[in-house]
Amino acid sequence: MGPGGLDYLPCRYGTSKILFRGPKRAMDAPYVAFFGGTTTYGKFIQTPFPAIIEDTLQMPCINFGCLNGGIDVYANDPILREAAVNAAVTVIQVTSPRNMSNRFYKVHPRRNDRFVEASELLRAIYREVDFAEFNFTNHMLKRLEVVSPDRFKCVVEELRAAWSARMRLVLSQIPGKTVLLWASDHAPQQECENIDADPAFVTQEMIRAISPEVTEFVQVVASEEASSAGTEGMIFAEMDQPAAQAMLGPIVHTEIKSALLPVLQRLT
Repeated sequence: MGPGGLDYLPCRYGTSKILFRGPKRAMDAPYVAFFGGTTTYGKFIQTPFPAIIEDTLQMPCINFGCLNGGIDVYANDPILREAAVNAAVTVIQVTSPRNMSNRFYKVHPRRNDRFVEASELLRAIYREVDFAEFNFTNHMLKRLEVVSPDRFKCVVEELRAAWSARMRLVLSQIPGKTVLLWASDHAPQQECENIDADPAFVTQEMIRAISPEVTEFVQVVASEEASSAGTEGMIFAEMDQPAAQAMLGPIVHTEIKSALLPVLQRLT
C-alpha cells in the first residue's frame, strides 16, 4: 500500500490464484481455518481477529479472508475446499449475496465485488439499462433499484436464493466442525433491503435456515463503544479514509475474539 498503509504480506496457498493476508502459514493440521470477506481479512487492522484468537487458543489460525469476497470464493476454489477438509474447525463469516454469481449476473471469480456481465434474463427485465457502464456490483445494484424498485425485488429474491444454495454447498463439502460467524454493526433483521448494509440482503430467516447445518452460530454486533470509535486504531493511507469509515474497527475485532474464543476452545 501507499504511505501510511499496512503491509498485508500478501501470499498464495497451493495453486490458488487468490491473494490472502500473510504471512503465509503451513497448512499442517490441526489448525482453525477462517473464511470470510473484508472483515476476516482485516483491512486497515494491524491484528485481525484470527491472529488475536491464535495468541490465546495456542493453535494455528489461518486467515483465508478475501477482500470483498463472497461465498463463491469458498465454493469454487479447490485449495480452499482442501483447507476446510483438513481444518479442525472452519469459521465462516456471513458475507453478502451481492458479491456472488447468480442467474442474473456474473462476478469475477476472485474479486467478487467486480461485475463481469449481466445474463440475458436480467437484460430482458431491465431493457432500459446499459450494463456496460458498470464495473462493480454495488454500483449496478443501486442503479437497478432506482430504475425500478418493484423489479429490483426479483433481483434480491434471486440473490437470497443463490446465497442459501451456495452456503449449503460449501457446508456440505466440509466434513469437520463449522462455526457460522455474523459480524456486523447490526443484528440479522427480518428484512434487509439496504444495499449498503453489511452483509446486505441477509435476513434472520436465511440464517435460521442454514443454522442446523453448522456446528455453532456466533453473532457479534458492534458495541456502542466500537461504533463510536470510528477509525480509531485503524491504519490507512489518507486516500483510504472514506473506505475505512465504513469498516469495523479494532474494538470490534476484539469483541469477535471474545465471542469466538470460548466456542473454539470447546470445539478444538
